[in-house]
Amino acid sequence: MMKMFRAIRTAAAKRAAYRRTAQELSALPIDVALDLDIYRGDAEKIARRAVYGA
Repeated sequence: MMKMFRAIRTAAAKRAAYRRTAQELSALPIDVALDLDIYRGDAEKIARRAVYGA
């Protein structure tokens, strides 16, 4: 039972990190995003890779 709660807590934490990362990448000023070679439309893909792995 505790293993299930731990898994749910871990999944919730990863989801929160994913949403926060995607939001921050989307909110980057265009000049900063271009300097980092980030297309803001790819924010969700980049966040997913950063939080959940390849």
